[in-house]
Amino acid sequence: MVWKGKQMEQEIAALLAEKNWKASTAESCTGGLIAAALVNVPGISGQFEEGYITYSNGAKERLLGVRHETLACHGAVSAQTAEEMARGACAAAGADVSIISTGIAGPDGGTKEKPVGLVYLACCVLGEVTVERHFFDGDRQKVRESSVQAALSLALRCMEQA
Repeated sequence: MVWKGKQMEQEIAALLAEKNWKASTAESCTGGLIAAALVNVPGISGQFEEGYITYSNGAKERLLGVRHETLACHGAVSAQTAEEMARGACAAAGADVSIISTGIAGPDGGTKEKPVGLVYLACCVLGEVTVERHFFDGDRQKVRESSVQAALSLALRCMEQA
């Protein structure tokens, strides 16, 4: 997706460099695709610290500090978990910005309350977290690709407002 004449990941890299910010990612349903999009930008190594693929609840707890109580009460696919993942990714990486995803890409795993295609995205910029809830249509790959595009868009909006 193009943002102000550039690919979104290029614009994110430019903003990170301009503001002298470091970034990290924490991903569940996207499995590293957000980090991969950023790493496609030449020179991003000056701004991108590290990425976490925290597919299991244990990894979310261990690597990002998501509270067990949050996962038990709200589940991995929730606004509360997304917020804790975003804060945890910044803290773990010593980053100024984090971009995260947690959701149900399918084709299995959905419930009436949390159907396939439900994805929570979050961005933390300098301690301020914004969480968005999305429903994406399509097969597993389409849900994941849509999640990446929406996550990059969220990050750009959050970074520009900071």
